[in-house]
Amino acid sequence: MPDHIRIQEVLQMEPPRPSLTIKGWVRTFRNDQFIAVNDGSCHENLQVVIDPAQFDATTLKRITTGAAIMARGELVASIGRGQKVELKASQIEILGDCDPETYPLQPKKHSLEFLREHAHLRMRTQTFGAVFRIRHSLAYAIHHFFHQRGFIYLHTPIITASDAEGAGELFQVTTLDLQHVPLNERGEVDYSQDFFGRKANLTVSGQLEGELGALAFSRIYTFGPTFRAENSNTTRHLAEFWMIEPEMAFYDLNDNMDLAEEFIKYIIRFVLEQHPADLQWLAARLKEEESKKPQQERFEMELLEKLHFVVENPFERITYTDAFEILKNSPHNKKKKFQFPVEQWGMDLQSEHERYLVEKYFKKPVIITDYPKEIKAFYMRQNDDGRTVRAMDILFPGIGEIVGGSQREERYDRLLQRMQELHISPQELYWYLDSRRFGGCPHSGFGLGFERMVQFVTGMNNIRDVIPFPRTPKNIAF
Repeated sequence: MPDHIRIQEVLQMEPPRPSLTIKGWVRTFRNDQFIAVNDGSCHENLQVVIDPAQFDATTLKRITTGAAIMARGELVASIGRGQKVELKASQIEILGDCDPETYPLQPKKHSLEFLREHAHLRMRTQTFGAVFRIRHSLAYAIHHFFHQRGFIYLHTPIITASDAEGAGELFQVTTLDLQHVPLNERGEVDYSQDFFGRKANLTVSGQLEGELGALAFSRIYTFGPTFRAENSNTTRHLAEFWMIEPEMAFYDLNDNMDLAEEFIKYIIRFVLEQHPADLQWLAARLKEEESKKPQQERFEMELLEKLHFVVENPFERITYTDAFEILKNSPHNKKKKFQFPVEQWGMDLQSEHERYLVEKYFKKPVIITDYPKEIKAFYMRQNDDGRTVRAMDILFPGIGEIVGGSQREERYDRLLQRMQELHISPQELYWYLDSRRFGGCPHSGFGLGFERMVQFVTGMNNIRDVIPFPRTPKNIAF
């Protein structure tokens, strides 16, 4: 067992405690007497108090912001403001020096852009400490939610030969010598000489393989990294991100929506209960950031108010057709305030349209169902009208789409026909078609972009700030 106690535990203890040892990093050192120490276990620092007369000048000089230290002494009630307890240290040991002349994270306010430029160190700051502790708890809550409900956690492949979305935005995986690529008699790349003997890529989704699991175990979920080679330099896109994708046999679209809403509310409620201090810090940060924006661009609700509003209110449910009519007839559209005018039924809704529905019209999360089949994937169940599919997207304020899902097409003939219409090879996806041929049944599923959920819960405006090591176009540091 470690020979020290984590600061989170120390702050919950009742003084006095005669002999405690803590280890962590110096946040500040004031008056050669008060050391604020943090070990990442919680938002709060522990104040360590020393008598400078008991320590030599060399040791005191080495207690700098960022230095790793060990402190041993008595835990006592604090007589100062801002903390209930403090450690009255009799022994200090410097475990790792930090040069104050070159250390980028000095005890002052740093912009998020500055911290992105020093991303290898930003987890040491209070803001990113809060973000990544919340990210951890969201991940834990996800596993807990599905485990409680009898779901099997299925590990779907990261390297695959299929393009689940049919979008073609793939990262290719190869062991071929790119300086001397082998060609076949038609002058094309000879993938028979590649590692897998055929073209391979990083997965864009575990859904298709997840469906195979659902048709064996009834309920499964995947939670893993996915990859999109989309050249988007926006605050909402990453090339590598994490997805949660449950698939459920014998679920129709309504069952699917019910589960998704219950799931989202559960994980947000979990963080509200587990991370009050981190959320308070992030709420204050966001409030200050919002105060610098023009009034019309500010969110109407503060962070904590917004989170409570989501968990305490039912999501609005409307069809694509109803959403289209609302948008088409909106003052925003008539005054040409949308970058993409809403004119033709069948258009793909943009983020600005989704946010208008959520933030201006309904003022709560919205689930849109029954999209035009031409803008949705081949595997979605077709409605009897021949124009729409049993799809559903969940829209959140500040983000737009956060969940996409559908009832899957379980009818072999209809699925095969749709694949042929979209020129998707039945031979390549024979295994997917087999799941319909042999004991197929109605089933549904959805995908939640994990980073977008972390964004929503933490109030961070840039998706690059909610993943430890962001992968974006022309950026692959670390």
